[in-house]
Amino acid sequence: MAEYGFRRWIITFTVITAALLELIDTTIVNVALPNIMGNLGATLEDANWIVTGYAVANVIILPMSGWLGDRFGRKNYFLASILIFTVASFLCGNSHSLSELIAFRLLQGLAGGGLISTGQAILLETWPPSEVGMATALFGLGAVVGPTVGPTIGGFITDNLSWEWIFYVNIPVGAIAAFCVSTFVRESPKYGQGKRIDWWGIFFLALGVGALQVVLEKGEDKDWTQTWWITALIWTTIVSAICFVWREVSIDYPVVNFRILRHRSFFIGIFTSFVLGVALYGSTFIFPVFCQNLLGFTAQQTGLILFPGGLATIMCMPFVGNLLKKGFPAQILSAGGFILFFIFCWMLSSSTLESGTGNFFWPLIVRGVGMAILFVPLTTLAIADLRGPEIGQGTGLNNMMRQLGGSFGIAIMTTIIHIRMGTNRAIILENIHNFNPAFTARYNQIVQGFLAQGIPYTRAQEMGYAAVEGIVTKQTMLTTYNGVYLLIGVFTLCCVPLIFLQPFKKKPVAMPVDAH
Repeated sequence: MAEYGFRRWIITFTVITAALLELIDTTIVNVALPNIMGNLGATLEDANWIVTGYAVANVIILPMSGWLGDRFGRKNYFLASILIFTVASFLCGNSHSLSELIAFRLLQGLAGGGLISTGQAILLETWPPSEVGMATALFGLGAVVGPTVGPTIGGFITDNLSWEWIFYVNIPVGAIAAFCVSTFVRESPKYGQGKRIDWWGIFFLALGVGALQVVLEKGEDKDWTQTWWITALIWTTIVSAICFVWREVSIDYPVVNFRILRHRSFFIGIFTSFVLGVALYGSTFIFPVFCQNLLGFTAQQTGLILFPGGLATIMCMPFVGNLLKKGFPAQILSAGGFILFFIFCWMLSSSTLESGTGNFFWPLIVRGVGMAILFVPLTTLAIADLRGPEIGQGTGLNNMMRQLGGSFGIAIMTTIIHIRMGTNRAIILENIHNFNPAFTARYNQIVQGFLAQGIPYTRAQEMGYAAVEGIVTKQTMLTTYNGVYLLIGVFTLCCVPLIFLQPFKKKPVAMPVDAH
């Protein structure tokens, strides 16, 4: 049932804090990998499993979180997830070998998956039916801002403390969140208690989703089907997915209830959440790589550049929630968000090698506002028709699709960057020859500069060609990244018509009051 006054706000604060814990940990480790590698004596390929293991465990548990919440009670499952996540954070920071760290990150990812979906379900039941949009907006603060500020926090901690502290900082926050949950969150019905457990469904789900996530994380590095175990994992994903769907629709006690897809709003909503994941995680992945590899910014500088955009998201989300409360069509807001995201991508596609921190301020503000008016309406539309135990199932699937969207987006963008780098380099090299006046003028200018420094002519020529190679490499990267930005923007813009397939509702749909 809905809560009011102090209890409602303390529950809201607790849920947002838990969501931030999980989502920040998704990206905070990335900037600390070099330090971890040096401290534990690991290669980059081995250290990447610290990130991959967390993502795999996270995406496996997300679709099951609704079933686990129904079986053990949402409060109990949420509290257990916080406690396990906190303990796993301590164990990660106290790891003495890479294998220990990867194992504890797996445990952390399993617990983290329960924080997101279960927390969102608790929040939706805490707020009254007329304010579902506001509840979603507040939850979105963690879901959207977390991946953005993660690298900033990670960079600051790594530069000023040591890599262990990116895990230790979770401990006091987790302890406070656990206390608040145990004190203020009410028990919910255990819808699944006493029912049979779908062990085969759990097996096929874990196998299929886990294999898919590993393929998406490692496929590009291993040249996709050119590596035998990536090919084996692709077939494992396909077979497991077929077996899982067949199993879940043919039994009366499924671990994932696909029957909720009968709601048109939810069916379309999980696809738009997938698109949102591509946009959110894809842009968060591309921009830091662009700034650090091409423009020479540090991780902390890049994080600080992203901060104003995150602040814009925070400021806009309550406003968006208030608009939804007043009956403003969520479809219109979502369309506006996709358009703003396209504008952000279009602005970045005009970046140059002379672009500085000031050049990214307004594009990232546009992105921040766009994300605010994307996440809240899309989530509200997706869950609008869900009732009772369907809420937990729906939030789990919806969050899983957003996470998978991010994984697909990053994998596809990495592949496109790899392909386009070769293509763009070949196009640029077509103009590098002695019969091109522009090239010869530029090359002679470079050589003359070296000669003016007293360098012998033959050596100056060699250094001139090396300088040209550096220019070609930078221009290739710039052209490639600009093209990827524009591609992401066009992709999101093409998804606008899909939003209007969801039914319009002038008033917020009443949420169930029997969930506690």
